[in-house]
Amino acid sequence: MADEPRGAILQRDKETYAIVPRTPMGLITPDILENIAKVARKHEIPIIKITSAQRLALVGMKPEIVDEVWQELGLEVGPAVGLCVHYVQACPGTTVCRFGMQDSLGLAGELEKMFVGMEMPAKTKIGISGCPMNCSEGYVKDFGAFGKKSGWTVIFGGNSGARPRIGDVIAENISSEEVVALAKKCFEYYAANANNKERTARFIERIGIEEFKKAVL
Repeated sequence: MADEPRGAILQRDKETYAIVPRTPMGLITPDILENIAKVARKHEIPIIKITSAQRLALVGMKPEIVDEVWQELGLEVGPAVGLCVHYVQACPGTTVCRFGMQDSLGLAGELEKMFVGMEMPAKTKIGISGCPMNCSEGYVKDFGAFGKKSGWTVIFGGNSGARPRIGDVIAENISSEEVVALAKKCFEYYAANANNKERTARFIERIGIEEFKKAVL
């Protein structure tokens, strides 16, 4: 719709909208939380939903207040629809978790800055976990990585949707810097060769993982 409010998603009732502020890796401060509550009370926003992407969706707004709500929140739009990288999900990793083996928040933060919002053939999601328990679900993300003492294991082509697919391991025991460089190669190759709206899972099924590895490794 040409007159659809900025960063807003039309809801089931075809009258109200939701917005999803960007909260990188699900990290949020008391000040942000207090301001969200203040804005929600002021505008009588009926629903605040914690999403699967570690974000907060504010749901049930009339279109005429959406711009004002964004201004008062002072937060960036978290891509929730559209053909782009939507988010980076991350566990606490070595920052606080006793099981953490690698700095998942540090790596996820780099990937968030580099890729979130970047145009892709289809919606794309990233999951980074600090240990092999894989709490951020890297095997069912388009691009995933999990840490071991020896380094990062990288996965590509996962999907948890209606046609789930376990992603393929494409590299093991690599550094954070190497993960970032490999992510760049993976997304560049995918963007250049996938069909419109073809998720990474379907892309890998079509071309084969060996062909993909040959191109990016």
